[in-house]
Amino acid sequence: MTAYRRNFVPGGCFFFTVNLAERKLSLLTDHAELLRAAFRETRPRHPFAIDAIVVLPDHLHTVWNLPKGDADFAVRWQLIKAAFSRRLARNERISQSRSAKGERGIWQRRYWEHTIRDEMDFSRHVDYVHINPVKHGLVDRVRDWAPSSFHRHVELGNYPADWAGDLSNDGRDYGER
Repeated sequence: MTAYRRNFVPGGCFFFTVNLAERKLSLLTDHAELLRAAFRETRPRHPFAIDAIVVLPDHLHTVWNLPKGDADFAVRWQLIKAAFSRRLARNERISQSRSAKGERGIWQRRYWEHTIRDEMDFSRHVDYVHINPVKHGLVDRVRDWAPSSFHRHVELGNYPADWAGDLSNDGRDYGER
């Protein structure tokens, strides 16, 4: 087995991808308010700033900043996943290994984490978060995907409302202004 190491940087900035166990489901968008509630439940006890987030049907991407001196993003993900799972009816398929451990079958056990290195890296990852619904063919324009921090970033003046263009014509205008 590969020895996997997480990069725990106190007060760090991180990009995450978190997936459902069954990638064909749409639990995250079908139950977006339950996911929001899981975040709201976790943040008072274990604070973090969400710099960017997008929720897609079967996965989410987000960029977080942790408080100074705190590097424990793992406990935050554990609490968010557990809080969301508790709010859902128990009707998912559960593997024997998960069942033996008393686990639900909603989330993939692992998640992707990347430590943000500098401002350029931060900008690239925030852009990646916001373009993701277009990349997956869910919408033609970034602004048309509701469960995204893109709208907050437009209000803050970080993006124009037409950022990344319109892909309704098979992508010929991708990135054009």
